[in-house]
Amino acid sequence: MVIGEKTRSNSLFALTALLLAAVNLRLAVTSIGPVLTEIRAGLGMSATVAGLLTSVPVVCFAAIGLAAPRLAARFGAARVILGGLLLLTAGLTIRPYSGGSVLFLLFSAVAMAGIALVNVLLPSIVKDRFPDRVGTVTGLYSVALNIGATTAAAATVPITGAFGGDWRLGLACWSLAAVLALPPWFLLARDRQATGGAATDDPQPVRVSRHPVAWALALYFGMQSTSAYVIIGWLPEIYRDAGLSSSTAGLLFAVTSLLGVPLSFLLSAYAGRLRSQSGIALALGLFGIAGWAGLWASPAAAPWLWAVLLGVLNAAFPLVLTMIALRGRTPATVVRLSAFAQSVGYLIAIPGPILVGALHDWSGGWRLPLGFMAALMLPQMAAGFLAGRNRQI
Repeated sequence: MVIGEKTRSNSLFALTALLLAAVNLRLAVTSIGPVLTEIRAGLGMSATVAGLLTSVPVVCFAAIGLAAPRLAARFGAARVILGGLLLLTAGLTIRPYSGGSVLFLLFSAVAMAGIALVNVLLPSIVKDRFPDRVGTVTGLYSVALNIGATTAAAATVPITGAFGGDWRLGLACWSLAAVLALPPWFLLARDRQATGGAATDDPQPVRVSRHPVAWALALYFGMQSTSAYVIIGWLPEIYRDAGLSSSTAGLLFAVTSLLGVPLSFLLSAYAGRLRSQSGIALALGLFGIAGWAGLWASPAAAPWLWAVLLGVLNAAFPLVLTMIALRGRTPATVVRLSAFAQSVGYLIAIPGPILVGALHDWSGGWRLPLGFMAALMLPQMAAGFLAGRNRQI
């Protein structure tokens, strides 16, 4: 009885640590956009540097994530996650007061490097500590991630206003969320065996890049990331160009984000109980085709419907996290699979938003880029079908 109670207590502690870390995985990104005008004015930031700032997250997620498996194998996943959270805290605290555009960009990269490490390793913690509840726990931390992202996007401007319009304080306050996540990871990192230490020891390491399942997961991750970043970067402007007000466009974009809160949990919990997730991946692709095609036909005809359809499409993110955890036989393999799928996937996603903007400028409208996005659902569905099959590495 005592052993059972201790096990439940340890599991609850690990889950709390997971959720506190997950809250921080996007707020460093989503807090920038609402005050970017003030940042540029305060730092004398050029449009070129501002453009680089928007690409820093994807580049860091792709490049730094590849180092996570080696670091985890040497130090233990919990210790590397703690290190990632410390980098994030430092980056969030220092960048608003860095004093120039280049240093602001540099410390943004420090924060994103920390996020990249945590991004890759959390699925292995789920696999290690909750092997029978992978879908449910992945759903919970996806919900936490969405809540953190949405809160930062919505609250940065009001917080800045509360500080008398000081955008530096408005951004720096988000470091408190990272600080709150540190204590449980300090405790978990004290014992290499506690969470993810032994999980990363593998006498026969798997070369995941040789497996078709890994490439299918990477392509699916890349395709869903492309859609997500196009929605983040261009959806409000698509609606505004169709004649909708800026406030309405903002609300419509918020719908796509807020839908992720319930869908992340429900879909991941359901997917985790299935032997194959291929059907879910295909269904989400159909929602995406309908959403992009609706915007192509007439953004203003049924704007709320298109927003809901694209919000459902965004549930591909928690789905792919669930599939990554399920496709690896061991936590050590999940670490390598997560690093490979996310790093290659983010590299695939980098050109998408840029190409959408270029197609818009070249064609003078949104029909060509929206048709392109609808067409991208086909390779996404194919990759999701292959990645979702009941196979393990």
